[in-house]
Amino acid sequence: MMGFQSDQQPKLFYPSINLEQRIPERHVLRRIRSQVDFDFIYDEVRDRYGINGNVSVPPPAILKMMLLLVLYNVRSERELMNTIPLRLDWLWFLGYDLDSEIPNHSVLSKARGRWGVEAFRSFFERIVWQCVEAGLVDGTKLFVDSSLIEADASNHSVVSRPAFEPYLVKGCRELEARLDEPQEASCDPEPPKVPKSGAVNRRHHSTTDPDASVVRQGKGSVSLKYKLHRAVDGRCGVITATEVTPGEVNEAHRLLPLVDQHHGNTARSAETLVADTKYGTVENYLACDDRGSRPTSPTSSEARKTRADARGSSRRRPSNIIPRRTFICARRGRPFGPGVTIGRSRPSIISAIGASATPVHPSTVHDGQDRALGQTP
Repeated sequence: MMGFQSDQQPKLFYPSINLEQRIPERHVLRRIRSQVDFDFIYDEVRDRYGINGNVSVPPPAILKMMLLLVLYNVRSERELMNTIPLRLDWLWFLGYDLDSEIPNHSVLSKARGRWGVEAFRSFFERIVWQCVEAGLVDGTKLFVDSSLIEADASNHSVVSRPAFEPYLVKGCRELEARLDEPQEASCDPEPPKVPKSGAVNRRHHSTTDPDASVVRQGKGSVSLKYKLHRAVDGRCGVITATEVTPGEVNEAHRLLPLVDQHHGNTARSAETLVADTKYGTVENYLACDDRGSRPTSPTSSEARKTRADARGSSRRRPSNIIPRRTFICARRGRPFGPGVTIGRSRPSIISAIGASATPVHPSTVHDGQDRALGQTP
């Protein structure tokens, strides 16, 4: 028999509701809450708050909100606050109940500005170390890559620097007039942490997001972007090192800082680095060699042949078959590494402390002024 829903007044009180009983045992938020201690943030940001005034939202709740924002890919902080009352699992995770007052969305941006980067870096390092203690991080094989992220700024905010500088200079002069010692003031804008080397970004500037770079991705349109660099451990896919830079920054320049950050967060040295051809610069190979490492990679011509074969056949060449060659660095007078060709033929795999390989074709590689190393037949 079909049942019909009665059109009746909803209950005003629900005294028997227990949010704890409503959350499944295997729910991801229950598992996170049982494994992660968010209360550490009290000590990290204690000096950022005063001893009197309005009582703030508890820092652990703010940190959990930021985690929900990323974990569930919520589009904005305003949408997050509007969704929290509708989600029983979110309320339980935050330590709220049905009658709790949801804070304004501005508390998240204010907390980010008040806490600074160090608080979030400490949280990231704590989580990585928990993964190390749980055996989820091996530390010997590391995958490094980067991806572009759209900046939350319109292309219409991009202006040429000559048109922008008069307003900047005028503002600096007005500020100098208010200072006690104007001769020590400077109108030079603070340089960015990572210099923008491209001609476009030297001439243009976003008034909305000055740190973003004007970047074209592939054949797409030009837009303001950031670049996210990540190092991922090979055992369980745990991110052990990360960095965000303007979108124009060359990812090859961030390889060694990511490796150092990985070592600092895990207390383990990567024996194998896996990266695409963009990381295969002479500087990276020489740095690996200085650390006692051996870069390993198929040549670009072999990679192109493999891709061509794959287009014409459904079967791909096994990835573990890598032609072996030995190269001698003329500057150092010792083997540079098996399977390496640097210059136009750049590597896609770097073995940081690679296992010994049997040399097949001894060759000599010269390090010229252009720092392009090539294979000699």
